[in-house]
Amino acid sequence: MITPLYSIEIFVAALLAGLLGSLTGLGGGVVLTPVLILFLGVPIQYALGTSLISTIATSSGAASAYVKDELSNMRIGISLEIGTTSGAIVGSLTLYEIERLHLLNIIAIIFGAVLIFSTFPNFAKMKTEVPEGVKPDFFTRKLKLMGTYYDQALKRDVKYVGRRYPLGLVGMFIAGFMSGLLGIGSGAFKVLAMDFMMTLPFKISTATSNFMIGVTAATSSGLYWSFGFIDPVLVASTIPGVLLGSLIGTRYLNRLMSRRLRQLFTVVLILLGVQLILRGIGVLP
Repeated sequence: MITPLYSIEIFVAALLAGLLGSLTGLGGGVVLTPVLILFLGVPIQYALGTSLISTIATSSGAASAYVKDELSNMRIGISLEIGTTSGAIVGSLTLYEIERLHLLNIIAIIFGAVLIFSTFPNFAKMKTEVPEGVKPDFFTRKLKLMGTYYDQALKRDVKYVGRRYPLGLVGMFIAGFMSGLLGIGSGAFKVLAMDFMMTLPFKISTATSNFMIGVTAATSSGLYWSFGFIDPVLVASTIPGVLLGSLIGTRYLNRLMSRRLRQLFTVVLILLGVQLILRGIGVLP
């Protein structure tokens, strides 16, 4: 039963998750899931379901603002959705089998390992603001994977091109699979796929990820609902927080230096990843 005090704790956790999710492109669920499990004692399958629905709220709050600011590239996002949605279906079905076999501790370990692993490419680009000297390829020209945005931190227009689309599509399938398996928007993998594989600017990757995660999460949420992994009362307590947090985050993304966002992105993922692994192997209660 959710008491008033417990509701406040959930709201604050959701607020922070929405804020970090919109600033880093994570989608909120990747922060909210560990908090619900580690600090509020929510059973893992319900934490995954709740985070998945909250991710849709984060995406709804952040995506509209980023599209307005011309940070979300709709063409790139839509062209990559086929990979994320198909991966989300496979991941959701995989989770159901794991739950049926009573092996949910494995999910905590996988989740933690995924978070830590996804930070590695960030170290190589920690001091980079925008990609330089990126040359368009066949897919860049064919799919028109390019654009321009005004960077408020750098005080100038930045032109960018996306390349290696097939590699990005593979990355998006993995992102979708992780979304379905772990109940998150898998923004970490989406950002990495666009930033590291397709050499897009970090801010474009983050904003476009926020646009995409809602679609990915919506694909998985129908299956989660049918599996009985979504608690409506718990969801109702988190959505206001993640929505407010995401709206606050959108106001500051373009004002911050990309390297600061990468540092925030990396620290948050490592800390949560270590805690989840310790929980999965029984070191933490």
